[in-house]
Amino acid sequence: MLAFAGAGLWLLLAGPADVLGIDSGNAGMVLLMTATWTALYQVGRLPPEDVVRVGSPAEWKAWIGTAFMAAAIAYFLTRGEVLAGVTVFNDPHAQRIGRNLVLLLVAWSVLSSVMASRWKGVVEQDERDREIAAQASGWGRGALVAVVIGLAVLLGLSPASRLAWASHLMIANLLIFALMWSCFVEYAATAAYYWRERRWQ
Repeated sequence: MLAFAGAGLWLLLAGPADVLGIDSGNAGMVLLMTATWTALYQVGRLPPEDVVRVGSPAEWKAWIGTAFMAAAIAYFLTRGEVLAGVTVFNDPHAQRIGRNLVLLLVAWSVLSSVMASRWKGVVEQDERDREIAAQASGWGRGALVAVVIGLAVLLGLSPASRLAWASHLMIANLLIFALMWSCFVEYAATAAYYWRERRWQ
């Protein structure tokens, strides 16, 4: 499964535009989703007690969310040069990138729903989980504020001659990136808090 996931990420992030006439982004997405769903199926066959013993529902969600958001951010950054050159909404390259990003985020949403159904009848959150969620949420908000302020300063203080890349579509994509970055930091902070707590137990 790691080999499938690795191949999927390579096709999604750094592979050629087409593989045997198929969009490499779509092929990478299929491989990545196949690996994820297979792993989820294997976990689903375990008794709930064994799954909870490995990690709480919030911790599972945090680790998987970190991986998904990291893939989405890496894909966005590797396509940044293409997005900077887009000036019209119906550009085929921009549509391909947007479609793959949406598919990745939709897949994460569906996976979250499936995971939630897996925890039916299990206590999903206790006092410790709520405390960790509150602390991680603060990190996520801070990350969002930092990106938005950085973008505002960049656009406000840069001379017009250096802002040829800042089309309205590029600015919209950067705002979407800010949201993805905020989610990534929140998930990563949540996972880090759980990891640190387990390490000191």
